[in-house]
Amino acid sequence: MRGSVNWGKNSDKTSIEAGRGESVKFQTKAIHSHQKPDKETGAVVTPIVTTTTFAVKEPGAPAEYDYARVSTPTRKALEQCFADLEGGKRCLALASGCSAMHLILQLLNPGDLVLAEEDLYGGTHRLLKHLEKVQKIRVKNVDFSNLSQVKKSLSNEVKMIWLESPTNPLLKVCDISAIAGAKPKEALLVVDSTFASPYFQRPLDLGADIVIHSATKYIGGHSDCLAGLIVFNKEDLKEKFVFFNKTIGPVLSPFDSYLLLRSLKTLSLRMERHEQNALQTAYFLEEQARVEKVLHPGLSSHPNYATAKKQMTGFGGVLSFFIQGGQKQAISFLKSLRIFTLAESLGAVESLAEHPLTMTHGSHASPSITENLIRLSVGLEDIEDIKEDLKQALNRTRF
Repeated sequence: MRGSVNWGKNSDKTSIEAGRGESVKFQTKAIHSHQKPDKETGAVVTPIVTTTTFAVKEPGAPAEYDYARVSTPTRKALEQCFADLEGGKRCLALASGCSAMHLILQLLNPGDLVLAEEDLYGGTHRLLKHLEKVQKIRVKNVDFSNLSQVKKSLSNEVKMIWLESPTNPLLKVCDISAIAGAKPKEALLVVDSTFASPYFQRPLDLGADIVIHSATKYIGGHSDCLAGLIVFNKEDLKEKFVFFNKTIGPVLSPFDSYLLLRSLKTLSLRMERHEQNALQTAYFLEEQARVEKVLHPGLSSHPNYATAKKQMTGFGGVLSFFIQGGQKQAISFLKSLRIFTLAESLGAVESLAEHPLTMTHGSHASPSITENLIRLSVGLEDIEDIKEDLKQALNRTRF
């Protein structure tokens, strides 16, 4: 493949010592970690336990389970497995990515300063703006792909650093380890790693304090499950997060927990195919006369290509590009697609296309999100069909 990188397929970067001292690879852990056959029935698949309450032996006696808002066996299995895949000690599975964001931001007090990446998912911007008003936090947006700019913005006033890598929708890659090394000791570094998944990037290993995923995307992978995941190592965060989770109750249902456990078993296979198709799509689009610029971390033309190679074990399946013309041409192109579905979201088996300015980022569009920007989530269809669909849509677009 032109421009492809031999990553060694996650040989060392995703190995973690298992409980018996064996070095177990990512694919094996995704299938087996905390997912043993059921003791009573022998069921190989983790059972869906739907009960909302659990019997206890006596009043006030500690029990592993007492109420579903606190924990359930199905959700616990998912949380333990995913924590293992991220290299974390603790994971919380929540009802959506936005629920996960809100829970993390409950750690802040009035007056606290958040240093946030300027290129973020529109819903993240919306929530930060809302909390500026009602929670009285302060937010400063910075280009985290520009390390010198980040260092100038860091001070002891900063209590939380919030970044995406790669970012949405401009696919910028931030040097997580460098930012972790430069941040104030008391500041929490939060990394939204949705675009990469733990198969291609593990921010905790790079110095992050908290990793967040919209599990609706690659972790679920089938456009049928809304979920969010938070992973962390710090013990002082455990008590706070457990309290917020128990009190506010934005927990993931047993059925959705089962769906994510099911999807984790094929995550490595899907991510490899997503990346392969996205790279070939990026190369194809670079050759099209009606495409001005393609943004994907796997392209050597990407300004953060070296950083991506350093901290990731793969480049992911999302790309953006600027079509020639303006919004009229972008919308005409999107409406001409046949295999790509015009829809928000990303990371699923089917290819999706969207117009960030009027869809996902409509509530907060930075100057860089222009009328002619299009974001593609490249799915698992045959690559020749994907390229042919893009070609015919470009040919049908009036320039």
